[in-house]
Amino acid sequence: MTLEMRKKCESCTSLLNDHSIAYICTYECTFCKPCTEAMKQICRNCGGELVRRPRKQ
Repeated sequence: MTLEMRKKCESCTSLLNDHSIAYICTYECTFCKPCTEAMKQICRNCGGELVRRPRKQ
């Protein structure tokens, strides 16, 4: 099972490419770094922890 590499932050809709720093929760909600920091690493959708998304090679 692979991660869905979403292309936009779910909060501010900024574009995220495969090499952007992005954060995800266990449900693959995706946020940019500034939005993640503003939410204190807690997903606004499910309340789960946001962790750095792995980058594609």
